[in-house]
Amino acid sequence: MMPGEKSRIWHPFTQHALQGAMTKIVRGEGAYLYAADDRRIIDAIASWWVVTHGHCHPHIVGAIQKQAEQLNQIIFAGYTHEPAEEVAAQLLKLAPRGLDYVFFSDSGSTSVEVALKMALGYWHNIGEPRSRIVVMQHSYHGDTIGTMSVGARGVFNSAYEPLLFDVTSVPFPECGHEQETLDALEAACRNENPAAFIVEPLILGAGGMLMYPAWVLREMRRICQAWGVLFIADEVMTGWGRTGTLFACEQAEVSPDIACYSKGLTGGSLPLAVTLCRADIFDAHYSKDRTRTFFHSSSYTANPIACAAAKANLDLWQDQAIRNNIAGVAAMQEKGIARFRADARFRNVRRTGTITALDLEVADGGGYLASVGPKLQAFFSSRNLLLRPLGNTIYVMPPYCVTAADLNEIYTGISDAADVLA
Repeated sequence: MMPGEKSRIWHPFTQHALQGAMTKIVRGEGAYLYAADDRRIIDAIASWWVVTHGHCHPHIVGAIQKQAEQLNQIIFAGYTHEPAEEVAAQLLKLAPRGLDYVFFSDSGSTSVEVALKMALGYWHNIGEPRSRIVVMQHSYHGDTIGTMSVGARGVFNSAYEPLLFDVTSVPFPECGHEQETLDALEAACRNENPAAFIVEPLILGAGGMLMYPAWVLREMRRICQAWGVLFIADEVMTGWGRTGTLFACEQAEVSPDIACYSKGLTGGSLPLAVTLCRADIFDAHYSKDRTRTFFHSSSYTANPIACAAAKANLDLWQDQAIRNNIAGVAAMQEKGIARFRADARFRNVRRTGTITALDLEVADGGGYLASVGPKLQAFFSSRNLLLRPLGNTIYVMPPYCVTAADLNEIYTGISDAADVLA
């Protein structure tokens, strides 16, 4: 683009009438991004929750380079390749027991869309058609039609309401009111004969980094099992160590019927997603009757280069030292967030694993469209911090190579922002 020329790029989740010039990033390394004007920026949100071991990790970069010289793309209908086979095999070893098949796609939204189609296809093909989906209040599962339908209705999707299908929603399990959620889920399972219940385990991401305990997740799974309702775990954000374990379901000793993984699957290097399912869900689609085929695809399904990146990332997770580092990051995060627990400017100061969040007290009540949101983002940018608040909710979700000094700088920036804006 020539100097002074207006960009024609339409950026995601961006109101261009209010957003200034985009920050041009030219390089990434570890927990840092480097701008065209030579500024070093701490990536405090793992570049939208995807970067795990750090930007441009040499092992992942090397795998990408090697694969790009051998096979860069092949249709995945009727063909396969070694990177995909290796990724699938390793995933099934790492994932909760009971998940037996891997379906590749390209993003978190599509992995959830696939999960919903698997669930409906399962009931249709076994001759017991069910179509109702049960969801949790404040949830977010993506931006495709199906995933918007099972997410919270509001600012994210109100313009598209005519496209969305009806769902049954149970309340978020607020502290002290968890039984209300469990009772609502049991009532929905008993009275509506739903196809599936979909949930973000332990943390609702875009809904405001809302956190709930593992025992609630375990009870929700028990209820679904008791009523024969498929349990879908959307671990697109919560997977890959974010909650303190490789997958959030581990903390509740839960094995879902269907699980969705993306974001950190390639360490944050390339887009790739998977949907894992039980054998009986695959078997319901396995037939000489071609009408029972699982009709889903994209041109780049299981792209070999993306799969090579995922394989390299999975190799890193075999190293116990890397897994142990998650506990170290969680401990540093607890130390960083602790200073705000008695700070009257904030409420609901919280942490699960390597994720922290807190809500700045604001006069307009807060929420995603709180007027303080863009002001906070601009302030953090001026301090060379990549933090993108959800309205008045500030969260920190760094790459696992973050240092104590980095986190101190991040939390000092948050405190200073409150001094200026609260």
